[in-house]
Amino acid sequence: MFDTIAALSTPPVSGAIGVIRLSGPTAVAVAGRVFVRRSEEALAAAPPRRLCMGRVRDETGATLDQALAVVFPGPDSYTGEDVVELHCHGSLPALRETLKALYRNGARPAEPGEFTKRAFLNGRMDLTQAEAVIDLITAETGDAARNAAGQLDGTLGRSLTRVWDKLTFLCAHFQAMVDYPEEDVPPLTNGQIAAELTELGGELARLGDTYNRGRRLREGIPCALLGKPNVGKSSLLNALLGYDRAIVTETPGATRDTLEESVHMGGVWLRVSDTAGLRETDDEAERQGVQRARQAARRAGLVLLVLDGSCELDDADRAVMDEARGGPAVVLVNKSDLPCRMDMETLESAFLYVLPVSARTGTGLEALDSVLRRIFAAGSPPCDGGILTNLRQAEAVARAAAALTETAAALTRGVTPDAALTGLEDALGALEECTGRQANQDILTQIFARFCIGK
Repeated sequence: MFDTIAALSTPPVSGAIGVIRLSGPTAVAVAGRVFVRRSEEALAAAPPRRLCMGRVRDETGATLDQALAVVFPGPDSYTGEDVVELHCHGSLPALRETLKALYRNGARPAEPGEFTKRAFLNGRMDLTQAEAVIDLITAETGDAARNAAGQLDGTLGRSLTRVWDKLTFLCAHFQAMVDYPEEDVPPLTNGQIAAELTELGGELARLGDTYNRGRRLREGIPCALLGKPNVGKSSLLNALLGYDRAIVTETPGATRDTLEESVHMGGVWLRVSDTAGLRETDDEAERQGVQRARQAARRAGLVLLVLDGSCELDDADRAVMDEARGGPAVVLVNKSDLPCRMDMETLESAFLYVLPVSARTGTGLEALDSVLRRIFAAGSPPCDGGILTNLRQAEAVARAAAALTETAAALTRGVTPDAALTGLEDALGALEECTGRQANQDILTQIFARFCIGK
């Protein structure tokens, strides 16, 4: 990290503003060779953290753009190094030419996530905060953004550090008992220590339990529209999206493959799959579509079971109802704008949520929004940064919790302090992986490879 990097930090699309970021020991000098302040003073003399106006020029002195520049001296910057940002107009050709000029004057192109990686390596953030950066950038819902912002603020890292500090104290106490038995080390009984470890293990286990919700925040909820042919599944998908995405015809079996789209509803991000109508068929293409529909239902975190309310319940409907009983399901009795012939009492005795809707008029979609809020928010912890959102974190926390539980059980059986010490060290190591106190290069490479260039 002894060189200077530069990259476009805003999306590579034309817009009002494009921000180019530099970081490294010569960031100010490199930027100063390309950016000329309107006052003709050196960029290095500009007041820190204050925008100054000027122009960007190429190697011939020709003006590429009028821009603003701001200098963030290290170590009090995003990366911990000297950082310069050039706020240019959002012309992609002008931004590309500006980057070329910076590269010719001593910077090199940044790798994906390299700015945030430098921030982590320079101690500006721990690994939970670094991973929160990409979660915040890619957040699909307000709850996901709030949780990522909380993690970036250090909420998760502080919780893990609090447990780590307590374990470090106990580990040091055990170590003193093992290495210096002749010293007057304040005694702690096995029962006292086991109780403390049980409490800490329970705290980590509760944190680990948040991962299911965190995964939904980050990845969305796979949702399958399930029903027999011609009940209005594709029409409902179009109604949820607000535009015609799926082909709708009167011919049964028109949908032969799964069609996935994202819908924000009920405060959650649904990855909705429109599926082929479930029925027995000799048509090979439709048969494969039905098979994929059943697979989508098995993988789904939510099934929207669609029935035609203008018809009586039949054996085909009952077969689809059986397919939907494996997990959370909402029954949508479609065509509520027509006279209802569906046996609603039978449905309400079989499913918790049964809603009359109309794909044609949009009636009932607000009720669906409310139901989804109840299903996926009831009893959930607040999205304040204390929710685990990726598998790496969840696995590390689970290993730490398991090590503490096993150590507490061993202490109640009367094991010696040196045997208990091994379990404490295992828990500490797992927490250190989570926060980045211990993180090998392979793990860091995998984490920061997910980032966009410029961040």
